[in-house]
Amino acid sequence: MKRFQPLKRMISTCSLWASERLSGVQVSKPTGDCSESIGTHNGHFHCDEALACGMLMLTDKYHTLPVVRTRDQSIIESCKIVVDVGGTFDAEKLRFDHHQRDFQNIFFDDVKKTKLSSAGLVYKYFGKEVIGNLTRAQGANEDIVDILYNKVYEGFIEHVDGIDNGIEPYTGEKNYSISTNLSSRVGSLNVPWNQENTTEIEMEQFKKAIMLATTEFVNHVSQLLTIWLPARSIVEESVKRRHDIDDSGYILLLAQPCPWKSHLYDLEDESFSGLSKGDVKYVLYPDSNGQWRVQCVSMHDGSFQNRLSLPEKYRGVRDEALSELWNIPGCVFVHAAGFIAGNKTYEGALQMARNSLKQI
Repeated sequence: MKRFQPLKRMISTCSLWASERLSGVQVSKPTGDCSESIGTHNGHFHCDEALACGMLMLTDKYHTLPVVRTRDQSIIESCKIVVDVGGTFDAEKLRFDHHQRDFQNIFFDDVKKTKLSSAGLVYKYFGKEVIGNLTRAQGANEDIVDILYNKVYEGFIEHVDGIDNGIEPYTGEKNYSISTNLSSRVGSLNVPWNQENTTEIEMEQFKKAIMLATTEFVNHVSQLLTIWLPARSIVEESVKRRHDIDDSGYILLLAQPCPWKSHLYDLEDESFSGLSKGDVKYVLYPDSNGQWRVQCVSMHDGSFQNRLSLPEKYRGVRDEALSELWNIPGCVFVHAAGFIAGNKTYEGALQMARNSLKQI
């Protein structure tokens, strides 16, 4: 357990800094001069403006500004910075609304096509500063900030943009609904139609929304920095040694279990150590019980379709019956869906992976 202590300190340092910033959040209706305020709309709120306001609290220039909620255009125009209201997007003038008919701004011009919400807009223009502030205590350099800046958008901000703009995360037939995403949790903080509501209650609920959305954002950044990013060197070393494991280079051996998937796809895109997209079919790694896993590599990050599933005839079979059927000692299982298998030894797991390659 001793080797995990620095990790815990790194996470708490990042979260503590953010908590101190967020502790001073002020949300109210406009009173008096609003020229030193963050403006957003009142009434029913969504995740995007709550997160946009929260991220501004993590910048150096705007973290002390109170949030005022109104749809009075004259007041909105007087605010220092405005998100999700006002009918204008102009980064130089600090106006970040996305509801205009002609608004089509996206984050990555050459890759991502999801239209930005107010969260995506604020992140696009202030995200690097926010990531830098959150990770500075851990000694993150500019290269790490750049990596996290893109990764946080892909893994966190984009789904807020997509949901707010009514963009489905998939094409084709819908198989099931997801009702526990961040946007729905923030939405549940709105006062129900059949309960008493006042301006004061509404402002307090929006403050809770800022805290919820921003806390999850900070936790996501922390996990990427302290858990996801350190795994890259492990995956890099495994890629370099893949031909030592099997002449084909199709099998990857991880020295320890770690978040490997997105790193593998990134290394393929970079042609790291001669790696081409689709080369690696299986990844071997030890589990917490001292046994070994054979996991299929999916077509792309987030996909349930494998590059090469484990052979159909062994799926759903376990233990001695599987060892006899496959003629490989130590077999534990092959999942019925054919994406992962287990063996008691590394040698057995390697044999299972090599045998599965014969399907090619």
